[in-house]
Formats: sequence, structure tokens, C-alpha cells
Amino acid sequence: MNFKNTLILLLSISFQVGNAQELLTKENAVSLALENNYGIKIAKNNVEIAKNNASVYNSGYLPKFIGNAGLDYDNNSSEFTLQNGTTTKNNNAESNGYNASVGLNYTLFDGFGRSYNYKKLKEAYNLSELEAKTIIQNEILKIFALYYEVARVTENQKNIIESLEISKRRLTRVNYGFDYGQNTKLQILNAEVDVNNDSIRYVNEKRLLANAKRDLNLLLGRNVTEDFIIETEVVFNSIFEYTSLLAKAKEYNYEIQKINKNIELSEYDIKISKSDLLPSLNLSSSYGFNQTNNDSPFIYSKQQFNGFNAGVNLNWNIFDGGNTKTRIENTKILADNLQVQKEETSNRLERNVANALEIYNNAIFIKNAEEKNVETNKHNFERSAEQFNLGQITSIEFRLAQVNLLNAKYNLNDAKYQAKTAELVLLQLTGELLDAEY
Repeated sequence: MNFKNTLILLLSISFQVGNAQELLTKENAVSLALENNYGIKIAKNNVEIAKNNASVYNSGYLPKFIGNAGLDYDNNSSEFTLQNGTTTKNNNAESNGYNASVGLNYTLFDGFGRSYNYKKLKEAYNLSELEAKTIIQNEILKIFALYYEVARVTENQKNIIESLEISKRRLTRVNYGFDYGQNTKLQILNAEVDVNNDSIRYVNEKRLLANAKRDLNLLLGRNVTEDFIIETEVVFNSIFEYTSLLAKAKEYNYEIQKINKNIELSEYDIKISKSDLLPSLNLSSSYGFNQTNNDSPFIYSKQQFNGFNAGVNLNWNIFDGGNTKTRIENTKILADNLQVQKEETSNRLERNVANALEIYNNAIFIKNAEEKNVETNKHNFERSAEQFNLGQITSIEFRLAQVNLLNAKYNLNDAKYQAKTAELVLLQLTGELLDAEY
């Protein structure tokens, strides 16, 4: 068996083995990403942090209880001299003490700042969910771009294997004809060159496929060397209409929703700042116990205290040099900036939707045109094959028809998956990507 036959055999075996590999469907890819994708994991953890921050335990509504306890010990020697000259000594006098207390502090009123802050934390949690959805959507779009890249290269590899089979059969036919004096050595050399070129193209496609699979595995958060096959069929949605797309985008687009949420948060910031102009009322109470034992003859041998106290405290920042007023004005300006950003985001969204729709429509047009090119080149190749078998055209003319068909199939694959990716971009802009049928 010569090198070319061995290569063809290996190509055939590798293609057959691929059919027994794990089938990674689009739905499975999304499920794996939602569970294992690194960026999505971090986004989910950030949502949990925001959820904890929005808890009642972080609201300031619950009272604070503080407990204290202590123990101390002393061993001292002392000497006292009275005015009459009498001296009294006390050596190694021991003393010890015990104390314990429990206290409660609670804010009865703080100018509604606590209430506004708690509501702000709730909205911040909602914002974190939008941030997570944005990240998830972006990661899903990346995953589909790689999924369709794997599909494209898979289809290309299949096409080059078919072309290589054709080139191999042609080489066999030319060799057979040469043995019977019907072909020249030049025809054999041309056929061998074509087999080699198709072989090189196959090796390149195999490398591209392996790289694309590793890239996809990385985004799916699994071992990059894990092998699989994918679905190569794509289904396109119905025709998109600009007005409908734009209306959906302005209502459901995550960037628009996020900036609206930030505007709500800015309104709470203004209210929180204004709350500093109002008084605050705090309640505090405590119960304590204290006992001291002492061996010294000069003081009490035992002292014991226990008791309860409570009180309220009113604080009112009547004037702070204008700091609060300045902070309120700056907060209002920041809120105005968000309104400007909303207008810019809305205008940019209109442009992006228009551009994406035009890209999608062009991609669909090109896909349809490439489908016709494939059919035309397929008929031309079949006719050329008949003529070549009858000796009516040269091997070079036959090869040209073969290459034209192969390139047409490559172009169709490019156009088909580019059109599908363009469709997914439209769904991303309208906030529908996570709910779409892939």
C-alpha cells in the first residue's frame, strides 16, 4: 500500500470514529455553560453578594446587642506613714474583680435614611441580576460563535474528504490509462499534485477543527482535550422588521434596563443625602454587674455594683458648613449624567439594531446566493465528470470543476454560519437571546 492509499484509509477511519463521539447539541452547550463557564460563575457569585447585602441583616433595622465580661487580678505591697510618724505596711495584698454587662443600641429614627438605603440595596440586587444576565448573554453569544465555527470547519472537513476521494479515484484512473498508453506522465503528475493539495487542505482543516474544539471546551468550563461532534444544521427565524426589533430593544435590552436601574438608584442616593438634614433619635440601654475583692486593710474588702440604665439621644446636624448641601447638589448632577447616558445609550442602540439588521439581511442574501452557486457548480461538476469519463475534457478541466464545487461549498458554509451569528446578535440586542430557540 503506497502513501496516498494509506492516507485515504486513515482519513476514512478518522471520519468513522468521529461518528461515535459525544454529540454536543446546542442545548447541551448552553446547559454546560450556565453551569461551568468561569465568567458566568463569577457573575452568579456577585449576585449572591448583592443578595446578602440586601438582606434585613444588613438593613440597620435590627438592634445591636453588645455583651462584655472581664476578670482582673492584682498583687501589691504598700507602705503608709502617718503625720505622727506611725508606719503601716501591707505586703502581698491580693485583689480580684469580676464584671459583666449587656447593652442594647437601636436607632429609632434617622431621617428615613435607613429606609431609603434598604430600598437602594434591594434595587442594587436587581441591578446585579441584570449584570449577570448581561454577562451570561455575552458568554452564550461567544459560545455560539465558537459552536458554529466548529460546525463550519466540520462541514469543510467533510467536503475536503469527499474531494480527496474524487482526486484519489482520478489518480487511479489516470494510472490505469497510462498503463494502457492512454494517458501521459504529465497527467499522472497533475493528479498526484491534486491529491497532495487536497491532503494538505485536509490537514489544515483538521488542525482548525481541533483548535476550535479546544476553544469551545474552554468556554464551557471543561477539559480542553475533550472530543465531541456537533450539530451542523441551522434553522433561521422569520424575517425581522426594524420597527418591531427597535421596540423590543428599547424595552428588553439589558443595557437599557441597567441604566434605568441606575437612575432609580441615583434617586435613592438623593433621598439618602437629604435624610442627613433631619434629626436622628437613638435608644441605648444596658445592665451591668461588677464585684471587687481586696485583702488590703485600707479599703473595702468587697465591693459589688449592679444596675440597669436606659436613655434616648437626639442628634440634629443643624449646620455642617454646607457639606450636606454640596453632597445633595452633586448627587443631583450625577443623576442628570445618568439621564444623558440613557439618551446616548438609546441612540446607540438604534444604530446597533439598524446595523445588525442590515448585516443579517446581507448575510441571508449571500447565503441564498451561495446555495444557488453550490447547485450550479454541482451540476457543472457532474457534467464535467461525465465528459471526463468519456474523454471529452482534460483532467485539468475536470479538476477546475472539482475545485469550483469545493470552494462553493466552503463559501456556503461561511455564509450560512455568519448569517446565523448575525441573527443571534439581533436577538442579543433585543434581550431575547437567552429565551431563543437555537
